[in-house]
Amino acid sequence: MTDRKIKTGVIGVGSLGQWHARIYSELPTVNLVGVYDINTRRAGKIASKYGTRVYTSMESLASDVEAASVAVPADRHFDATMMLLDHGVNVLVEKPIAIQTSEAEAMVAMAQKKKVILQVGHVERFNPVMTFLEGMLLHPRFIEAHRLSPYPPARRGKPPRGTEVSVVLDLMIHDLEVILHLVRSPVREIHAVGVPVLSSSEDIANVRLSFENGCVANVTTSRISLETLRKIRVFQEDTYISLDYQHQSGELYQKKDGKIKKSKIPIEKDEPLLKELASFVECVSNRENPVVSGEQAAEALKLAAEICRHIREHSS
Repeated sequence: MTDRKIKTGVIGVGSLGQWHARIYSELPTVNLVGVYDINTRRAGKIASKYGTRVYTSMESLASDVEAASVAVPADRHFDATMMLLDHGVNVLVEKPIAIQTSEAEAMVAMAQKKKVILQVGHVERFNPVMTFLEGMLLHPRFIEAHRLSPYPPARRGKPPRGTEVSVVLDLMIHDLEVILHLVRSPVREIHAVGVPVLSSSEDIANVRLSFENGCVANVTTSRISLETLRKIRVFQEDTYISLDYQHQSGELYQKKDGKIKKSKIPIEKDEPLLKELASFVECVSNRENPVVSGEQAAEALKLAAEICRHIREHSS
C-alpha cells in the first residue's frame, strides 16, 4: 500500500453512517473530505465532531472523492450508489445492496462499466468469529442461525430505521450472505414463514434452506425481541461449532476417541466495522477485489427476495 491518503466521504450520517464517518476520520490512510445528509443539522453536527465539511448535495461530494460510504435507508441505496458509481467513485454501500434484484444487477453492471469497486456492508464477514469458522469448515451439513433484535426506536416524522423493508432484508440477509459463503452450493428448496406485527412487512421470519450439496440451514430472525441475539451454529462430521457474533466468542465440540470434547474458541476481539472500512480502503488503494462484492451481495438479495415471495404466497 502507498502512503497516499484515499479521499473519502459519507452519504447518510444517521445511526449507521455516523460510525463510518468516525472510523474514516481515524484511519491513517484516509482523508475524510466531507459528509452529506438530507438533515443538514445532523450533517453539521457529525462534520464538526470529526473535523470535516458538510456538502449540500451528493453530486458535489461525489466530485471531490474517490471512495464513499452509502448509509442512507435501504430504499435509497440504488439512487445514491448509482450516482456515485456514475461519477467514477468506489462505493461501500450498507446492506442490503438494494431492495430490488433488478436494482442490484444494475449497480453491479455500472461498477463494472466504470471499473470501480462496489463493496457491500455485510459486516459479519469481518467479525473475528468468521476467521475461526472459515478455517475450521470443510463440509457443513447443518447450519442454524438466530438473529433477534428489539424494535428500532421511532424517528420524528419517519418510520423506525430498517422497517422500510422486511426483516428478511433488514436483518436475516446478514445470515443469508454468510451461509451462501460457507455452503457454496445452489439452493434447492425453500420453506419460509413470516408475519408483520408492528410494521407493514414481516417483523418475524423463519426459513429452512436445502442446498444441492445436501446441507440444510435453518434461519430465524426477529426485530421485535426483548433481547439482542446474533448466533450461528454449524455442524459437520464429528464437529459442532457454536459462535456468538455479538460477544465474539464461541465453543467447539469435537468427537474424539468416542467422546465429545468441548473447548473454548480463542478469538481475538476486534471492531468488525473498523475492519470492514479498512479493508474497503485497502481495496481501493491496491485495486483488489472486496471481501463482499456487489455480485455476492446481489446473490444474497436474490435469495432474500425469493424468501419474501415464498412467505407472501403461502400466508393465509
